[in-house]
Amino acid sequence: MKVKEIIGQITNDIMTNDPMTKEGLSRVDGRLKVTGQAKYSAEYKVKDLVYGVLVGSTIAKGTIKSIDTKKAEAAPGVLSVLTCFNAPKIPGYQTDTPSPKGPLKIFYNDQVYFNGQPIALVVADTFERALFAASRVSAVYESGPHQTNLKDNISTAVAPGRGKDFVKGVEDTWNTAPVKIQQEYTIPTEVHNPMELHATIARWDADDKITVYTKTQGVKSTQRSIAQAFKLPPENVQVTAPFVGGAFGAALRTWPHEIAAVLAAKVTGKPVKLVLSRADMFTSVGYRPYTWQKVSIGANPDGKLFGITHEATGQSSVYEDFTEGVVNISQLMYASPNINTRYKIVSLNVNTPTPMRGPGEATGAFALESAMDELSYQLNIDPIDFRMRNYAETDPGNDKPYSSKYLSDAYKIGAEKIGWSNRNQKPGAVTENGWLAGYGMAAGMFGAHRSSATVLARMMADGTLVLQTAVTDIGPGTGTAMVSIASEVMGIPAEKIKFDMGDSSLPPSPTQGGSQITSTVGSAVHDACVELKEKFKSMAGNTDASNYTQILKQQNLDKLEVTTSSKGGAEQGKYAMYSWSVHFMKVLVHPTTGVVKINKAISVADAGLIISPKTARSQMIGGTIMGIGMALTEEAIIDHRYGRLVNNNFADYHVPVQADIPQVEAYFVNKPDTILNPIGAKGMGEIATIGVAAAVANAVYNATGKRVRDLPITPDKLV
Repeated sequence: MKVKEIIGQITNDIMTNDPMTKEGLSRVDGRLKVTGQAKYSAEYKVKDLVYGVLVGSTIAKGTIKSIDTKKAEAAPGVLSVLTCFNAPKIPGYQTDTPSPKGPLKIFYNDQVYFNGQPIALVVADTFERALFAASRVSAVYESGPHQTNLKDNISTAVAPGRGKDFVKGVEDTWNTAPVKIQQEYTIPTEVHNPMELHATIARWDADDKITVYTKTQGVKSTQRSIAQAFKLPPENVQVTAPFVGGAFGAALRTWPHEIAAVLAAKVTGKPVKLVLSRADMFTSVGYRPYTWQKVSIGANPDGKLFGITHEATGQSSVYEDFTEGVVNISQLMYASPNINTRYKIVSLNVNTPTPMRGPGEATGAFALESAMDELSYQLNIDPIDFRMRNYAETDPGNDKPYSSKYLSDAYKIGAEKIGWSNRNQKPGAVTENGWLAGYGMAAGMFGAHRSSATVLARMMADGTLVLQTAVTDIGPGTGTAMVSIASEVMGIPAEKIKFDMGDSSLPPSPTQGGSQITSTVGSAVHDACVELKEKFKSMAGNTDASNYTQILKQQNLDKLEVTTSSKGGAEQGKYAMYSWSVHFMKVLVHPTTGVVKINKAISVADAGLIISPKTARSQMIGGTIMGIGMALTEEAIIDHRYGRLVNNNFADYHVPVQADIPQVEAYFVNKPDTILNPIGAKGMGEIATIGVAAAVANAVYNATGKRVRDLPITPDKLV
């Protein structure tokens, strides 16, 4: 057999013999991905393509006095070297007023804000030549004193423009409770590090028209950003990204390297491909910011909460204020008569953070759920029982009823599956084969959102249904979920449905982020299919209305289509809408070495009706693995003397690998939320990670009696 035939047979076996097939569709794009036919942003064949490589600053703060590009320009195959001193002005960057804080404007001026900031772009006829020439670029700086350490600069923290202090009841009443705790928790910088590097191919098709292939979570938002930067009509900017190899939030915005690629293509008159290096990924596309938190909780002896105070300070860049909802979870998770939160940021000489899976809430949940666990031990109450005694039946922030909430069901499912009854309330009391064994759990929540989307649904004469919308898919299986919805509404097999996406020329839909796509785009697919069915029904006459091909034949039509827009209604303001999760961990800790092994992980989601069980399961498992990395391995380390990352590679920045991953099981309450949308689905991508790190930390404490409040939990913190 030929290699292609062997691969085809393997993928066919996977799709037909997988025991999960009965629980839902296999990925509709699975064969394309495993056979290499799916094209990612760096893989498009473009005529006369040339290559760009970025050069980063070697200081963390200062002014560029000069950049020597002569050696680079003299290198073989070099077409251009762009810097702030010779690059054409980017039209959208030019204003009559001083530039306010905001996204980094590449080649805009001679200021350096962080180590690794791009200061030059070398373009050559091959990647290797561009890389060599980039090594020959040197700069002279006038450097200034930089600050990259949050703890050393926490006194400079300020409340951001948005995210005001929250107060329900009376501030800081936790301190008057009979039983109380106050602890500090820190999360280091975490980097997204998806498998696919960020890559852009930019080709000018005319003076005012451009095609861009780029890694983005939203082709429409990237289209708008490039159009604004280069003062182009949005329809003249074609952005294509049908396949994205993971992003986790790193592709939510248009980054400087994308603008640089577009500019270089304009300067050289040739299509330019710019692929970030793995080291560039640490300084060019954001990260989860280093965050310090203090959580103070008071309760009565019976376990009823009296007050919660949650303070947090996160890092941002000096040129842009980045904020996220770190303290939001403490405002919303538990029924307490008194809750107050405070959130601040510190401006440092680092690149700007960006949302990372479970943005803010994952950070906040580590602190809140660790503190809840600590207080449960002080009260001598089982951690699940403690949470149930403070179960919120309405939104603690505004007393609105929930559109749905089945978190109590999730607690029961998870406790049974992990074997919670085997847990010993006394820490360090259980051993297995010479290892200390412990159980931990934590809950998570995230807003269940529904925005607006437009879908074109077209039934062809051969019975094929084509669905089109601009949404991208960063890996959760969006196309599979949409095909599942359409198949059920239209009553046709999934293999007769084609879902087109990742193209800015298609009908608009939101950026994939914030766990809103199934709810939003899925509702639009549902509504479009319902409308299309109604059109067929009106044309059917005596023909069965579901015999679409026969009706088209009778009407002498080669197709019938509708374009339908869909969004939430007034109910959005009447209810509190959230997705919920609970994560359970069993860990083994070696008493001598401090090595932590996850023995078993159980994650349970209350995410409404599960549209695509197989991809939903993958979502929960992937999010759990990401949370395990947050808990045990991930930490970007800066040498503060130079403001420079020292582990900006896969050898030294430790993401979980196969040997780190235990048996992970995902379960679903699977009850629809028909108030949020007509399909009953809620978001899942964020809650898959929110709470995992705390569950691990809580299990480690149960195993060892040692509480680690500074992630990651490494052996040196346990021995």
